[in-house]
Amino acid sequence: QAVRWHIELQPWASPTPSLNYEASRFLKYISTSQISCEHMNLNSLKGYSETAKKPWSICLDERFSLIHRIRSKQCRLYSLGLGNDDNQFELSMANSGCEVHRFDPSIKSAHIQEGRHLWYHRLSIDWRDPNPAIAAHKLHSNTKKLGTVLNEFGHQKIDVLKADVESAEWKILENLILEDVVEQIGQLVFEVHIHWPGFEVSGNDSTVVRYWYSLLRELELKDFRLFHTYKDLSKPQMFLKKEAFNASSCYTLSWVNTRWK
Repeated sequence: QAVRWHIELQPWASPTPSLNYEASRFLKYISTSQISCEHMNLNSLKGYSETAKKPWSICLDERFSLIHRIRSKQCRLYSLGLGNDDNQFELSMANSGCEVHRFDPSIKSAHIQEGRHLWYHRLSIDWRDPNPAIAAHKLHSNTKKLGTVLNEFGHQKIDVLKADVESAEWKILENLILEDVVEQIGQLVFEVHIHWPGFEVSGNDSTVVRYWYSLLRELELKDFRLFHTYKDLSKPQMFLKKEAFNASSCYTLSWVNTRWK
């Protein structure tokens, strides 16, 4: 299979590029569920308390594999974070018998196991692997692509990928799509930030929003369906540095891979 270097950009939302049209298409898209999910919290599972600061919604409907893999103690969660102390979701997934790997470059040791099912790794998941020939990259040798980590850990599949990576999510998502790593993932729960373009996302405002929208459409082409959107009203109401479009600067989006039955 030929390596893809770029995602397919969707046509512009209007005959001439316009931020208003791009923004309204994008915001409507992330606010519209594509599939309904009846059971989205872990209340039914033991050891779960509703104290998570944010709703990291996963789909536990019987028609998808996750609930069955939790019951058979075969599920695996990868959590990508940056020094975030809210690990209630990870703990509850571990308590329900899932194998949980949390990747955070601020962790003190390279690998820590806490309890039977929870591991912490001092690794930052990125959209590129460090180049050993570049001196500056040697400092970032704990930065790796998700596909590289899967290979190194010997993991074929991740039932849930949760990401709260403070604006690196767009390039990470692009990498997962271009390298077909998304096909190894059952559900995606991503916090997306829209108050600025994100790391290494360039172009004018309308170009940026078209790129964001095109990325999410690529997920849809790979049979991912958006089933939950949380608009974080505690964050500033900013869209690309403007107080516009009645948008929050931060949304948590949950998708299920409908190929994973």
